[in-house]
Amino acid sequence: MEWSDEAIVLSVRPYGETSAILEALTRGHGRHMGIVRGGASRSRKPTLQPGNTLLAHWRARLSEHLGNFSIEPVRSRAGDMLDSGDALAGLNAFASVAGAALPEREPHENVYHAAEILLDAIAADDFAHWAPLYVRWEAGLLEALGFGLDLSRCAATGGVDDLIYVSPKSGRAVSAGAGAAWREKLFVLPPFLLGSQNATPTRADIAAGLRLTEYFLLDRVLAPHSRDMPPARLRLDELAARESE
Repeated sequence: MEWSDEAIVLSVRPYGETSAILEALTRGHGRHMGIVRGGASRSRKPTLQPGNTLLAHWRARLSEHLGNFSIEPVRSRAGDMLDSGDALAGLNAFASVAGAALPEREPHENVYHAAEILLDAIAADDFAHWAPLYVRWEAGLLEALGFGLDLSRCAATGGVDDLIYVSPKSGRAVSAGAGAAWREKLFVLPPFLLGSQNATPTRADIAAGLRLTEYFLLDRVLAPHSRDMPPARLRLDELAARESE
């Protein structure tokens, strides 16, 4: 069994004295793991940094085996991100959520392509630009996993105007009028998730978007498998809260 694919490094851990186990988000083979021989060497470590894109060739005797990766660098972003606390927070949140939420070896090509766009934005280190993209990436992840939010119309009235809330029970949008009496129990729906081009997302919009997608990722994806929200993702919430003050 073997294949070659583009892959984004999610994590790397030591394996034996000289090798490493690479966890990567691949374009056509989903979240995949394999051994990189010599992956612990000084020459390989810069390539095997989370956020970098590789050309990975995977080979194993049987498909269910862990297998081995041979790798070539394609896009190195990690160095740019490591110099910024904000960018590093975004990178760590992305890598930890992808690792926790995506089933192993289940292809999600749209999630991969969106991740490439997101990571390029994070590497540019403009929180106001990449943070809304991060929220959209998590919303797309929910959709890819079968738990997409329905923000097209009000769950109560069917109307399409004044959608400013999301129901935690249904994941559907709620209008200002229909949700007024229950607003303390509803999530704020930031306009940028509706595709609004009228204004740049505010820091408060970003924080609201992160709270929204975090809730549904935990409730629909992680908790049913007895998994917690990764600490790196919680630190991104804290960063957004500070930025919105």
